[in-house]
Amino acid sequence: MILVDLLVGAFSSLALPPVYCLPALAIGLLYLYRCTQDSPGWRQLALHAFLFGLGYHTAALSWLTNAILTRAHEFWWAVPIAAPGCAVILAPFIMVPVLLSRMVPAGVPRMALLAALWTLADMGRVFIFTGFPWNPTGSVLEFPGRLGDLMIQPAAFIGVDGLTLVVTLAGLLVWHGKKLRRLLAILAVAWLGGSWFCLSHPRLEKTINPAVALLQGNVQERDILSHEGAVEAFRLYLRLTNEGVAQARELAPDRSVVYLWPESGFPGLLDEEEAARRLIAQAADGAWGMVGSDRRDDRERFYNSIMALDESGQIRAIYDKSTLVPFGEYQPRFIPFNLLPAQLTPGKGVTTWSLPSLGAVDPLVCYEIIFSGQVAAHPRPSWIANVTNDAWFGNSAGPRQHLATLRMRAVEEGLPVVQAANMGITAAYDGAGHELGRLSWGKPGTLVLALPAPHRPTVFSRYGRAVPLYLSVGVAILAVFLGYRRREIIKG
Repeated sequence: MILVDLLVGAFSSLALPPVYCLPALAIGLLYLYRCTQDSPGWRQLALHAFLFGLGYHTAALSWLTNAILTRAHEFWWAVPIAAPGCAVILAPFIMVPVLLSRMVPAGVPRMALLAALWTLADMGRVFIFTGFPWNPTGSVLEFPGRLGDLMIQPAAFIGVDGLTLVVTLAGLLVWHGKKLRRLLAILAVAWLGGSWFCLSHPRLEKTINPAVALLQGNVQERDILSHEGAVEAFRLYLRLTNEGVAQARELAPDRSVVYLWPESGFPGLLDEEEAARRLIAQAADGAWGMVGSDRRDDRERFYNSIMALDESGQIRAIYDKSTLVPFGEYQPRFIPFNLLPAQLTPGKGVTTWSLPSLGAVDPLVCYEIIFSGQVAAHPRPSWIANVTNDAWFGNSAGPRQHLATLRMRAVEEGLPVVQAANMGITAAYDGAGHELGRLSWGKPGTLVLALPAPHRPTVFSRYGRAVPLYLSVGVAILAVFLGYRRREIIKG
């Protein structure tokens, strides 16, 4: 049975980006539900659910091995344990909801309680270390193209966690008789119809956003470890900057132009390299830009940053990444020995820049875009810019799963969101999550577009994760009440 638990969990992860095999998740949920019925005791049920979660998250995060292999000479010992190690930490977030759902009688009450607790556990993953809400279950609805646009529109009201509640509840109830399947089909049609109406009647602000040139150099990590490689990468991004700015001005001559370099796009400490900033300004020909670069302060602490450069190459603002990647950019304090050669310092938190040419923009670095309800500061920006270097992930599911979070944040906040990635995937979405363009993995070039206006504030942007939290708690209370009523009826 151990092998079966692992395999069913791994199979269920096929519902996540980039495969989107929804029946796999429904089968996995049915398996867990049947375990709550068939397991003779709590220990056996806990083991089934833990092993299911271990298989699920190991398969979903298998791309982590690619990140280790980029520095295999240092971390060769972590290659076989990277994904399973994370899965061991995440598996209890499946095990606990399954165990607690057994408190109510089988049938609709137990299914509803399992869906509600699954959602609450998914939401709780933000409290692991600096948080790890990667692959929320609601992301299974982010199909490519127009169908995905329709499926995820309710995230503007209930967020990705609300989608998780809907998906898990539907994935369980679909097995509970023909009447419920008919009801779910009717609700699905209503869901799509409401989404179509929202897409057809957007409520836009009057803000005029800039034209952007998103740069993707396709520079591999090993190519910038030497001085010659770093110089060549810098020259490449200078050329892309010059080409991108020229294309943006031709595309939107009446708008300001902004260029974006990816995370650590500058292979050094840009704030300490005045000559390099002058060369960037010369290549940009009067345009403003946002450049990813490391920096250090006067206490020799290092940061992963974005710097806003004006037309002369002067730094007008600096944003330091505030949410760091556990075991990647910092080491949790409870580990008594050093795993990382160096650690970064977190910044002060998400902020809104209001600068000439850039307008009102929230700069984010890589990992920060995955945090639902935490990407838009106050005052509200008119667009969000994310810079990343997904070269660590390889050409795997990792960059696609990362990109899915970008799309979901656009819908939740009603804001255009763009991403400049070193090796890919560079992309842009409007405030409804509709893709405006992309550069595929491993393709150097520039993505140039005129950013659309932001949508008016969404329900989710106003109230955040409180919306799915209250929904999930409400469903859990209803499930317990229905379970109590069923017990009373059976006793009577």
